[in-house]
Amino acid sequence: MEENRSGYRILVADDDPNVHQSLNAYFRREGYQMISAYDGNQAVEQVHRLRPDIAILDIMMPGMDGLMVCREIRKESNLPIIMLTAKGEEFDKLLGLEMGADDYITKPFSPREVLARVKAVLRRMHEMKSEDKSAHLVVGNLDIDMNAFTVKLDGQPVPCTPKETEILWTLASNPGMVFSREHLLQSIWGYDFLGDTRAVDSHIKRIRAKLCNEGNGWDIKTVWGIGYRFEVEGGARG
Repeated sequence: MEENRSGYRILVADDDPNVHQSLNAYFRREGYQMISAYDGNQAVEQVHRLRPDIAILDIMMPGMDGLMVCREIRKESNLPIIMLTAKGEEFDKLLGLEMGADDYITKPFSPREVLARVKAVLRRMHEMKSEDKSAHLVVGNLDIDMNAFTVKLDGQPVPCTPKETEILWTLASNPGMVFSREHLLQSIWGYDFLGDTRAVDSHIKRIRAKLCNEGNGWDIKTVWGIGYRFEVEGGARG
């Protein structure tokens, strides 16, 4: 089933007008509406006011940088976020992922690459919402609803990004199964992701910080050298 391309709104936050001009031409051809912000404060304002479907944030921006914008967005929204980072800035890439970014693209980039990444994120969101309408899982005190992309622990909502929710769903719906980092990259990001398995590790780290507590009756275990496994203690699955 094809995603409904009309009406998708893409926020691009970058202080370089050339970036906006080149990306807008590609987005318009796909039927997307681009929202422009030229500094971090404007980006946060646009997210609050216009509610885009996805945000592309340059790390180096005047005022509030992209990492700070990402942090502000994550306080109240699971909006998909792609970070733009300068070539070789490994620290910024990992920090962005740990702050809740879903993906990153290294500058200089091709507008085609950005478009492909955006389409992959939007397609995946659409597919998850269009799949099994009974996509609702309860494991002990953990409640995952993929129709609404919501996660609850002990009945209380826990803000999770779309990628975090998908990873958690994949693991929890297959208790005991070991998933390699490469498999998670391919199945959840939907493309090779430049072979950077650290993206998975960063997301698992955030999931554990938010949800993994003693007494849950379940846990996300590391299988060293391979990946991760969702482990349930005696009959915790609801």
